[in-house]
Amino acid sequence: MGRGDADPRGRGDSLISGPAALSAAAAALLAALLLLWLEDAGPGAGSSMAETEALPKLREDFRMQNKSVFILGASGETGKVLLKEILEQNLFSKVSLIGRRKLTFDEEAYKNVNQEVVDFEKLDDYASAFQGHDVGFCCLGTTRKKAGAEGFVRVDRDYVLKSAELAKAGGCKHFNLLSSKGADKSSNFLYLQVKGEVEARVEELQFERYSVFRPGVLLCDRQESRPGEWLVRRFFGSLPESWASGYSVPVATVVRAMLNNAVNPSGKKKELLDNNAIHDLGKADDSLKP
Repeated sequence: MGRGDADPRGRGDSLISGPAALSAAAAALLAALLLLWLEDAGPGAGSSMAETEALPKLREDFRMQNKSVFILGASGETGKVLLKEILEQNLFSKVSLIGRRKLTFDEEAYKNVNQEVVDFEKLDDYASAFQGHDVGFCCLGTTRKKAGAEGFVRVDRDYVLKSAELAKAGGCKHFNLLSSKGADKSSNFLYLQVKGEVEARVEELQFERYSVFRPGVLLCDRQESRPGEWLVRRFFGSLPESWASGYSVPVATVVRAMLNNAVNPSGKKKELLDNNAIHDLGKADDSLKP
């Protein structure tokens, strides 16, 4: 369930070999996630009817501020949808992608997207890529299977934290972090422990506004093959929507929640949006449709 675009030159995870072992691992992962998420089913921030009705005006006011934005992890599933939605809504005067490689776009809408290619192992040498942005979205991540345990920690903690430090130094005022439901720096599960740790360490940087999104299982049609995630998605896809929505969420809903939250001014230095709040805020647009 990695979110991201950075893939360090790490060794692969050789613990899973063969369909039987893969199915067992996926089943164990599913059981663990359900137990943790049942404990983490607290109330979300949500969105009021008044806030929903105000969205068009909020977006227009936001556009008038001519803000600049950067996206980390734009080649990942969430990052790709986020970029597309940002361009469609025309919310920012400048859009920059920061990643390890240049992405290719055929559509005309992407022609003015700025791309900064960096080496995540030497980010200090690319500090200029993080300068001059008002808002930042971090969707960076990988998986233990893809990068090994050390590689996963390096991407999901070290790369994210260093990027946040450079963004803060470069003038970023609102930092948005895509995390995970159940994130807890005290967790016995490496994935949730790392997510919780990076959340806490980014908070210490004292951004003017810091928004953390903790979605459940991300529902999407991923291009790369991740059988374990496919099994989990199939499981939630077979459940009634009212039940599945407590533990999973479409990527498009996450993206809309991120942007609806960004255009809405907040007096809070930190906002923590759980899966329920993401659903509420991400579906706010639906109630505006006739």
